[in-house]
Amino acid sequence: MKKKVIIIGAGVGGLATAVRLQSKGYDVTIYEKMDRVGGKMNLITGNGFKFDLGPTIVMMPHIYEDVFVAAGVSPKDYIPMEKIEPMYSLYYDDGEKLSVSTDYVEMNKLLENISYKDTQGFYEYIAEIYKRYLVAKNDFIERSFRGPKDFYNPYTLKQALKLKTFDSAYHTISKYIENDKLRKLLSFQTLYIGVSPYNGPSIYTIIPMIEMVYGVWFIKGGMYTMANSMERLFKEMGGEVKLNAEVDEILFKDKKAIGIRVNGEEIFSDYLVCNADFPYAMKKLVKNDEIKGKYTDEKIDNMKYSCSCFLMYLGIDKKIDQLDCHNVFFAKDFDKNIEEIFSGIVPEDPSFYAYVPTKLDESLAPEGKECLYVLVPVPELSKSKANWDEDFITQYKEKILNIISEKIGDKNLNSHIEFEKIFTPKNFEIELNAYNGATFGLAPTLFQSNYYRPHNKFKYAENLYFAGSSVHPGAGVPIVLTSAKLAYEEIIKDDMGE
Repeated sequence: MKKKVIIIGAGVGGLATAVRLQSKGYDVTIYEKMDRVGGKMNLITGNGFKFDLGPTIVMMPHIYEDVFVAAGVSPKDYIPMEKIEPMYSLYYDDGEKLSVSTDYVEMNKLLENISYKDTQGFYEYIAEIYKRYLVAKNDFIERSFRGPKDFYNPYTLKQALKLKTFDSAYHTISKYIENDKLRKLLSFQTLYIGVSPYNGPSIYTIIPMIEMVYGVWFIKGGMYTMANSMERLFKEMGGEVKLNAEVDEILFKDKKAIGIRVNGEEIFSDYLVCNADFPYAMKKLVKNDEIKGKYTDEKIDNMKYSCSCFLMYLGIDKKIDQLDCHNVFFAKDFDKNIEEIFSGIVPEDPSFYAYVPTKLDESLAPEGKECLYVLVPVPELSKSKANWDEDFITQYKEKILNIISEKIGDKNLNSHIEFEKIFTPKNFEIELNAYNGATFGLAPTLFQSNYYRPHNKFKYAENLYFAGSSVHPGAGVPIVLTSAKLAYEEIIKDDMGE
């Protein structure tokens, strides 16, 4: 008889875990609170426009493809991809634009036009950080930690020292690069996982290196194609997805997870994977204080969280020739901007990201029109001095629209908006159960990473496993897909009696 697995949440981690388990013969059912799968990798639609809700940048495409390869199918049949060149364009406060490429001939021209010394430093950075990345990948990212001996042993501690994590990302980059624009070019990416480049551990300098080595890609139809395709494959293999089914409680007996309570009904399983945000799960789904272990309500409240995001999804009734697909605009005072985000102040002069997917896939908008996705990093709710009520949202939206119009030289942009939707930290908290509205989950500080981050196999009860951005190895789509693989492997180990 097939062993039954319940998965809470049809986000990236839940879907990927489900595909892997279903392909190995388990009887898997996903319970999802929303009316569509995807979690943060969801879809916004209206007036013929289609937007990805959250993640938009595809890095390390082999990790995306591995979900399908593991199930014995061709990724090309599910997630057709193309490489983007240039990867993105950066816009500085003095009006200069730098287009960043994985074509090293083009990149070399860009660098040498700025500084020969920094060009040499750039290649030294790539070589050094790639070495650290291999250590991180083999000994930390792709390993789960069950107990102290998995981390506190001579080999692992020796490997940890090679990562040189005690420095900040920006300061590490500064050892190789003198030009401030190039330093920003290689350090702003820590915001992909919701941490400051000035405080985030130096290991996260691997993010721009990964872009340079593996490229940035685009999935036809946008990022939601990945979520939709995982659901399709899961169902093709016989898996079941129950939508509009919000789980109220994880059930335990004798310190073992035995099932869930959903819509007043108790449903039992052999194993349970929780893809809900870990802090939310501990506070809302695990009712027994003894089972929570060290993750008491007070502990959860005192943990450190990533920043949140203010998002605008704008359907524009014309083409926007001034922008590329991926665009990053730096604030005039970038240091102040970052300090404000992580001290609770919604930035008056923010850095922001503008994404125009219709540059690569015109089917996402009506003919002759453009999708404009705008993301502004803002404080998470426990720190935020803003209440995000209707008046504040309207004022901030107008502020950002004015800034965008000025940056791209189109004072009439506002009059060309024919579809609009706004997503705030409160939406992340209420609709996606992101604790404190923290878009990227628990902040990956030194003592909330690797062994110190919540584990994929829950320590305080058997048969309960976690996948998602707030558990090991962390945030970002490739890393969450890795957490799904680790959760799957932990179930296999336990099922095999290892």
